[in-house]
Amino acid sequence: MDFTLVKDLNSLLAHHDALEDPLVAYANASEALFLGLLIAAFVLVGGRRGTGTRRAVVAAGLGAGVALALAAVLARVVDRPRPFVAHPGDVHLFAAHAADAGFPSDHATASFAIAVALLLRSRAWGVAALVAATLLSVARVAMGIHYPSDVLAGAALGALVALAFHHPRVRALTDALADRVGALRVWDRSGPRAAYGSR
Repeated sequence: MDFTLVKDLNSLLAHHDALEDPLVAYANASEALFLGLLIAAFVLVGGRRGTGTRRAVVAAGLGAGVALALAAVLARVVDRPRPFVAHPGDVHLFAAHAADAGFPSDHATASFAIAVALLLRSRAWGVAALVAATLLSVARVAMGIHYPSDVLAGAALGALVALAFHHPRVRALTDALADRVGALRVWDRSGPRAAYGSR
């Protein structure tokens, strides 16, 4: 069933350019887009609400890093070939990709770690990130890069790490770090540096 879903989605993408072009472009740009989402959430939201959002962003970033490290260990242990490697005649690869192990999906791991961390603290940012993470996971399967179980495992791993980072003791540490970084206000043009520069 895992490969059947890959084949069905891969075929759908191959026969519908209106789906292929935006999905492949999105999947290829996803790392920059998720990083941009985190930066925008950290910098643009101000006031009391901004403090909570910055804390969510720091937890999301750290959680994604830890989740990716765990995913790298799992990939070495499981060493599962990607669909385009295991079934070269049956799967069309829509973007160049290394023939390394595909379980669990790094993209799903990181994007769901970020999405769940944001959702636990900020519903609006979290829902947007969850939709983006789900779309990314489907796109990676349709492109022939992952099996559905690869992205499901990555999503579960990312979500579990995000939940672990939400534990009160860990949360206190990430909140303190976010508050310290937030207090620097290096991006705020109305801060001390801007005032100094205007003299």
